[in-house]
Formats: sequence, C-alpha cells, structure tokens
Amino acid sequence: MNKSELIEALMKKTDLNKRQAADVLNALFSTSDDKKKTGIITGQVAKGDKVTLTGFGTFERRARKARTGRNPQTGETLKIKAAKYPAFAAGKAFKDRVHKKK
Repeated sequence: MNKSELIEALMKKTDLNKRQAADVLNALFSTSDDKKKTGIITGQVAKGDKVTLTGFGTFERRARKARTGRNPQTGETLKIKAAKYPAFAAGKAFKDRVHKKK
C-alpha cells in the first residue's frame, strides 16, 4: 500500500474528503525539514521523544555506537561513526493481528 492508497482507505473509513485525509497523514508523518511542515510523529522522534500509540506500537529514536566494520570487497577495516536512527516496535494488539491470534 502506498500513500495514495492509504489516503483512499482513510477516506473510506472516515467522513473525510481526499484533501482532508492527505492533510491528516501529512500532519502525522511528514519528513519535511520545515518545522511548520514536519509531521507530529516525525518531529517528536527527531527530538528524542517516544511516541506510543497503545495497541499499535512505539516510534522512537535509538542510538548506534561507533564501531569497526569491514569493506566486503577489499577486506579493509573501516571506522563507522555513531548514529541515531528511527525505530518502531509493534504493540501487542498489532502483533496479535498480524499473527492472527484474534
């Protein structure tokens, strides 16, 4: 499912028109660097806050330590910098639905 299909599905589940459904998705998930256009979830995670949607899951920022890696083509040792990355952990209800426990 892509963004357009998600907007269509949101329209069918709610009384929103296409523009309103797109605005809702953009308000939650936009990745723009413009602070006024940054999505709510994206912005909070970028700041280091967790966003928990009970039953669905948790979005958070995690840290990866610096480490030594290896170039697979040459075998050369490389230093890989520490990094922050977004992560999502599915909630119990979501996991149960995917595994068809309900």
